[in-house]
Amino acid sequence: MSSVPPPPDRSGDEPAPSISDEQWEAFLREAAEGGAAAAPKEPSARARMVARRLREEEEPTPWRAPQRAPKGDGRPRRRLIGAVVGVLVLAALAVVAVRPSLLLDRLPGGDDASAAPTMAAETARPTGAPGEPAGSERATRAHPFRGSPAERWAEGADAIAVPRAKALSGMSEDDVAFALRRTKDLLVAANLDPAVLRGGHPDEALAVLDPKQPELLPKLRRSLSSPDEDHDPLRLFTRFDPAETRPAGDVVKVRGRMTLAAGEPGVVKVNADYTFVYPRVRAHDADGPVARTIIRRVLTLTLNDPARWNVTEGRLLVEKYFSEYGNTDCDVYDGFLHPGFPDDDGPGGARPTGPRTDPYDRSRPVTGSGPGDCGQVTRT
Repeated sequence: MSSVPPPPDRSGDEPAPSISDEQWEAFLREAAEGGAAAAPKEPSARARMVARRLREEEEPTPWRAPQRAPKGDGRPRRRLIGAVVGVLVLAALAVVAVRPSLLLDRLPGGDDASAAPTMAAETARPTGAPGEPAGSERATRAHPFRGSPAERWAEGADAIAVPRAKALSGMSEDDVAFALRRTKDLLVAANLDPAVLRGGHPDEALAVLDPKQPELLPKLRRSLSSPDEDHDPLRLFTRFDPAETRPAGDVVKVRGRMTLAAGEPGVVKVNADYTFVYPRVRAHDADGPVARTIIRRVLTLTLNDPARWNVTEGRLLVEKYFSEYGNTDCDVYDGFLHPGFPDDDGPGGARPTGPRTDPYDRSRPVTGSGPGDCGQVTRT
């Protein structure tokens, strides 16, 4: 039942009486609840204002409402974040393009030239010596390869890349892969094993070699136990006297290549040509200079088919092995390398007096067989 009484019958131009705010609000509520009362005739301007106010309270205008996506849909937020991140990335790229040192200086080793990209693997003999690195800074203990072409060389065993095997000279692909792998094993054990570098016995390297090869293993073992001019272990193994020097860090830089060649039927040859760079400091010197010794080794190993040759299955023969040494004393045959430091004349051995050569020049052939060919180096 409506609380608003029906208006009396009126005629003429007499204006309709005004309706109170309370009556109008009551009518609107009943209408909203489904009431059947008739609406008041022509409400006053004040009534219309009240009605508008009630509508605003029940349904806020759209521009005041928060603009949210449906529940569980985060697309508008992602678009906003993506746009902001995109702007920040573009700004950062612009800054790095202008000043790349801002990024490089925050990478490991970024304050040194050693942060430069590692050179691609060597696939053929170079046509000349590498150029001088930018700047003329000396090596430090933190950056022992500074000022050297080896700064951009790969390091350690990973630098000795094994080429893809293929069947060759009557040997299967698996046989050839074995020969390549064992050649790498020998190079690593003889030149990178920390125990061997400290003067230890190179058992793993010797285990690669065939005991049936005449004289080789007995001669090598004699050189390790009683070195002299005719029995020098340095011709195949890299060894430093731990009482004299120690490594400047745990990295050895390496550059070179390994190739395959066919021998006689049942013989596959593996040619290896690698240069190793060893940074050293004096054994009991806390802050002295860094010396680098550079050794280049060229050797050919063969895997022979035991069905055709009198060999030990799974062992390699040594066809040749040559070495060159940069920055070590001459005429010292104690089984160790002796680096010369920038601030002294070495530990007492003779200083090099032969032709001046660049130990980083890998374009030259190597024909020497030991430290007896002791020349001067143009750089270390």
